[in-house]
Amino acid sequence: MRTFNIFFRTIRTLSFKKILRLLSLVLPHPLFSLLSLYATVKAFSIAQKRFPDTASSNGVGNAFRHALWCCLIMMYCCKVSSPQKALDFCKRITDMHEELFPNEPLETKMDLHNNKIGMDYFMELLPGIHRQFFEKGFFIDALMKKSENAKILKSLDDNFEGDLVYLQDK
Repeated sequence: MRTFNIFFRTIRTLSFKKILRLLSLVLPHPLFSLLSLYATVKAFSIAQKRFPDTASSNGVGNAFRHALWCCLIMMYCCKVSSPQKALDFCKRITDMHEELFPNEPLETKMDLHNNKIGMDYFMELLPGIHRQFFEKGFFIDALMKKSENAKILKSLDDNFEGDLVYLQDK
């Protein structure tokens, strides 16, 4: 119930124009949208358990959460559609999230980078595993390992291809 309260409070902060923009993506894809919402709740819950201090900040837990979020969106959407359609929707919904809820430029770069890490990791696993047999456990251990080697993003020019990134506490 707490999660849904957070969700509805968040939606209420959006302007009418932003709500219309969100609806233009979710209404044509109702199943993907519901699966994405479920993935959001699962990713947040798992990240909170594994990284209680940094899952909601700009730390390593946030990096893990964003990558896991994309893996879960991809996994759930691939069970009902093609991997390419799932990837396209995942990219659009996660990019839109950054547009609707803007951060500082460095935070946005971090989130988009970690989202890409999650999508790339899913697509990397895809040839070896039929998409119907994916489970969330496939991602958690690997992303935990990536979290151990996460890099600190200090500037918009930094490029840590293949690594999770986070911001150092101020």
